[in-house]
Amino acid sequence: MTAASAPGKVILFGEHAVVSGAPALGTAIDLRARVSVEDLPGRTEIDVRGLGLRLSGFSIDSDGRVVSLGSSEEAAAAARYVSAVVKTLGARDVRITVSSDIPVASGLGSSAAIVVATLAALSHHMGIAMDVRSIASEAHRIEKAVQRGLGSPMDTALAAYGGYIQISDGVTPLDLPPLDLVVGCTSVPHDTRAEVARVQELKSRYPEIVDPIFKAIGVISRRAVMCIKNLELDELGRLMNINHGLLEAIGVGTRELSELVYAARGAGMALGAKLTGAGGGGCMIALPREGETSKTITAISQARGRAFAVKTGCGGVAVE
Repeated sequence: MTAASAPGKVILFGEHAVVSGAPALGTAIDLRARVSVEDLPGRTEIDVRGLGLRLSGFSIDSDGRVVSLGSSEEAAAAARYVSAVVKTLGARDVRITVSSDIPVASGLGSSAAIVVATLAALSHHMGIAMDVRSIASEAHRIEKAVQRGLGSPMDTALAAYGGYIQISDGVTPLDLPPLDLVVGCTSVPHDTRAEVARVQELKSRYPEIVDPIFKAIGVISRRAVMCIKNLELDELGRLMNINHGLLEAIGVGTRELSELVYAARGAGMALGAKLTGAGGGGCMIALPREGETSKTITAISQARGRAFAVKTGCGGVAVE
């Protein structure tokens, strides 16, 4: 048996503005997707566990079609990334078991982590040489194909390399210290494609308004790098609060996200809080004061969010 794992991620700064060329800053977090591969003569089977699905598993027939062992709709939703890797590598006669700590449809990079971990485990099991760079590149291609052109290079790069990454003209790894954050999930799934399209439509209608907002978000992303490097956490928190306001101005905030953000800043005493990812649902992040992580978690939980602590700058894909 071969096993591999890859981390989830949060976008710290730069959501939506990055589509128009502004820099974005993301980091790997200590939630991971795990994939194991073992021989299974005569058929190829994929078992998906722990992703909040009722599905227990599904099989791939000789033509690469999904054979459902549960609801076909759920099987297709869970299977699309793993089956794309299976087809890419031409795998047969294996059982692939997938589990994950990362909430799905939350903006925390669940699909990217699954693709990267599956590529690492399956290629190693098959004796195919793939270094981290090739895994990151192939994972981005696969995720982009499955998502019909939408996949972000940040998600798959962070799942492969870990640490911190800045996206602008290219993908730039950054050497920054770890941070303790609190993630709050609204349990409202979001549609990244729809949110990106809606913001871009807004930009085309009001470029003289939205372009300066994107420019300001880019300035925040650049300043945040030095704040993290120097552990200027008060300043970093203020930048988070400003960035959240700008994201709300372009319409990607929701009532549920705002309730968690303001709970974290208020009763939770966080230095800063903002939504993370495309918005329209999903998650927010908060920067707790030193020694006050539990207070921030409690405040978000009391605001009907699912809250948990994460550490940033974590390691990338690993064959275990």
